[in-house]
Amino acid sequence: MLPKERIKQALNHSQPDRVPVDFGGTGQTGMHVSCVEALRNYYGLGKKQVKVIEPYQMLGEIDDELIDIIGIDTRPVDIGNTMFGFRNENWKEWKTPWEQNVLVAGDFNTMKDENGDILIYPQGDRSVAPSAKMPKSSFFFDALNRQGPIEDSNLNPEDNTEEFNVIGTEDISRWKRVIEANRHNENALVGNIGGTAFGDVALIPAVQLKHPKGIRDVEEWYISTLTRRDYIHRMFETQSEIAIQNLSVLAPVIRDAVDVVFICGTDFGTQNSTFCSVETYESIWMPYYRKVNDWIHENTSWKTFKHCCGSIKSLIPSLIKSGFDILNPVQYNAANMDCRQLKDEYGDQIVFWGGGVDTQKILPFGTPGEVRTAVLRQCEIFARDGGFVFSSVHNVQANTPVENIVAMIDAVKEFNQ
Repeated sequence: MLPKERIKQALNHSQPDRVPVDFGGTGQTGMHVSCVEALRNYYGLGKKQVKVIEPYQMLGEIDDELIDIIGIDTRPVDIGNTMFGFRNENWKEWKTPWEQNVLVAGDFNTMKDENGDILIYPQGDRSVAPSAKMPKSSFFFDALNRQGPIEDSNLNPEDNTEEFNVIGTEDISRWKRVIEANRHNENALVGNIGGTAFGDVALIPAVQLKHPKGIRDVEEWYISTLTRRDYIHRMFETQSEIAIQNLSVLAPVIRDAVDVVFICGTDFGTQNSTFCSVETYESIWMPYYRKVNDWIHENTSWKTFKHCCGSIKSLIPSLIKSGFDILNPVQYNAANMDCRQLKDEYGDQIVFWGGGVDTQKILPFGTPGEVRTAVLRQCEIFARDGGFVFSSVHNVQANTPVENIVAMIDAVKEFNQ
């Protein structure tokens, strides 16, 4: 069975020949650039500077050699836009604070501050204030708060939709080239079109904008979901209209080459609970998710992918009602996220993508034997009757022992024998 066929069967809740695997298909199922290099070294693939394809989280490109060795069934497709507003092109060398030589985009421009922390700039423009910082002891960037004074009488929802633009001819041409290059790929293609993430706090600070306006402080944004709901509805309505317009242009270009589209990474869960009630979710977010998902299902064959970490069992029925086909991940070490119960209750209504091994404790700090046991258990729970794509609970983080990553990979292969 071809990887694309295997993924499609899982997405249609049919039993494929083996559990399909995704690493690198999305910005939530990737691996830190240091882990990618460690895997290449472990498998004896030779020295190679790994590309940082998602600089915000410092995710590395999982190339064809690793795709084959790991047994990955997916492949990401996008036009190379990064969260910092520059494209993945004109690659250059960069030495990380942990002494790894990597390749970064040509407009990946940084500067050290007086503390030795690394600052990065929107669209690579050093003439404006930096938008994110990598502390010297860290392995990825944190958004900087560039929120100006807020006067409610002057707030304009359009300020918070500045980054959501109608797609232009240049980007349409890029999509045509990317799709044509990947149209006959045997792996399932996961597309990231952009513009459909409603209120994702990773995006609220707008690290790609030189002078962001509106509500850009994360704390203020959360407060606004209670105190400025009319503002948020007007913002989401504008954003959804632009998103549908772009989808209507891109759908005839992409057609059925793409199997899955990443819709949104907005998190609604904490380690112990949801951060909002079901009623709040269904009032603020669900109408706009439903609008986008309905359009996609009515006009394409794509399956829609929703990332949401944390303890979200109470919200899963609402996510299903919102039209999502896929939930990523299952953070099974969060409260009330019993995997067998989730599979029994919702396994025929939504695809569980991820949740193959805990990335907070077991994968980074367990033994290879503990990793193997966890992976085999998770596969045994979720693989029944399809509806499952293996990946870790979130990105594989820096400093994860390579022996544990290999134990995870080997355990999936063992289960699939």
